[in-house]
Amino acid sequence: MTTSVHLLLFREDLRTRDHRALLAATDLAHRHPDATVLALYVLDEETEGIRPLGGASRWWLHHSLVELQESLENLGIPLFFARGQGTDIVASLSAPLGVTHLHWSRRYTLPERSADAALKTWAKSQGIEAHSYAGHLLHEPWEVSPASGDFYKVFTPFWKAISAQGFREPYGAPEPLTQNPAALSQEVRKQCATLLSLEELDLLPTRPDWSGGLKQRWTPGEKGALAACNEFVDGNLEGYARERDFPAAPSTSFLSPHLRFGEISPATVLYRVGRSISVMTTDTTRFATEVGWREFCWHLVFHNPELHEKEFRAEWSHFPWGKADNPENKELFHAWCRGLTGVPLVDAGMRELWETGYMHNRVRMVVASYLTKNLLLDWKLGEKWFWDTLVDADLASNPANWQWVAGSGADAAPYFRIFNPVTQGKKFDEEARYIKRWVPELAHLSAVEIHRGAEQGYGVLAPDYPSPLVDLKFSRQEALAAYSDWK
Repeated sequence: MTTSVHLLLFREDLRTRDHRALLAATDLAHRHPDATVLALYVLDEETEGIRPLGGASRWWLHHSLVELQESLENLGIPLFFARGQGTDIVASLSAPLGVTHLHWSRRYTLPERSADAALKTWAKSQGIEAHSYAGHLLHEPWEVSPASGDFYKVFTPFWKAISAQGFREPYGAPEPLTQNPAALSQEVRKQCATLLSLEELDLLPTRPDWSGGLKQRWTPGEKGALAACNEFVDGNLEGYARERDFPAAPSTSFLSPHLRFGEISPATVLYRVGRSISVMTTDTTRFATEVGWREFCWHLVFHNPELHEKEFRAEWSHFPWGKADNPENKELFHAWCRGLTGVPLVDAGMRELWETGYMHNRVRMVVASYLTKNLLLDWKLGEKWFWDTLVDADLASNPANWQWVAGSGADAAPYFRIFNPVTQGKKFDEEARYIKRWVPELAHLSAVEIHRGAEQGYGVLAPDYPSPLVDLKFSRQEALAAYSDWK
């Protein structure tokens, strides 16, 4: 190896554009021709507290890493793979590779921050320079706080505060290095036999391979992220504020999984939106606010590291949520997961989720409300199911949004706000196009018949469609009574 070796750690920042850690490492290599840059992705499911990925996320990760490896090779940088505790893996590789510098993008949950702090401490003890960089968020969590010195618990003042700070212009991709990535890869693998191939990370489903719908729906990777961003800005951005709540309309950006894996940065997204217009419009303001909600969720989890396990508002930990260890509740939960509740909009959403790894945001709120209020089941059950099945499930938005609907979260909807899935269907899927797409048992019926049947039952009109698990009006009354008794 050369006199200085820069090891670049990739985590949830699987891109080459607007990547400060990558730019810093390559800039040093350009200025010092004797330097070498190597990249490493560690699948860490062993460090205490780090949450193992769900099945849909693992599928996405594999395909995103395929493209990242190719993109880095075009920059002259080989990408290596390993599995285990991140700190231990880096420590075991650093001596044989002669690592002199470490670079990574910051992470924001407590287990990941603790692991990175331990890695910095270890690197210092070995005389290795360790540098961390911003990039996953618009602003670092410690840069945004109210006058009280605490943290923001309500979205509107939070968004006002970070908007006042402005948003930076994104960086481009680095200039390619003169390194030979193939030769470097051979040399490194001779010295480090513990390194794995991407296939050996075993991220893809095989027995059975249930990913057919995901393959049809998505293009993971940085190229797919940039294409999705451009398609949205050049097309569906106009009318976004008006049409974003209609699940049958192609009116959303579909950028959430790309942002989740860092294939595109939020700064790049907002910059691309800003460049498309001369002045802010209702559509661009509404979309920027949605990006802001993502930021808010990460702000919350930074200050509340157990957000996916504990109620944000501590008093809600005593609410009598139904648990899955009860046989009846287990049956209700499984019917909800499979999209067999007998409520068309709920079933459409749950089947879309299983088929594509995605669900429209309006429908996510409806199915979450149905689980936590009509079925009175614990929000954590739904959060875990989404974690396993959503391609965009992240450590912040997923638990924060579930708690928002359940009533236990920050800036949450009041518990007594219960989304009526029949009313929601009539309002946001009036022609029942979304329902017909995902609930074929009802596809032969008219929209009027579908919405009427959701209230009165279908009988012989749809004999293959399941009967409702619960009566919506009665279950709503039960939920309100449970809330009243608990309060």
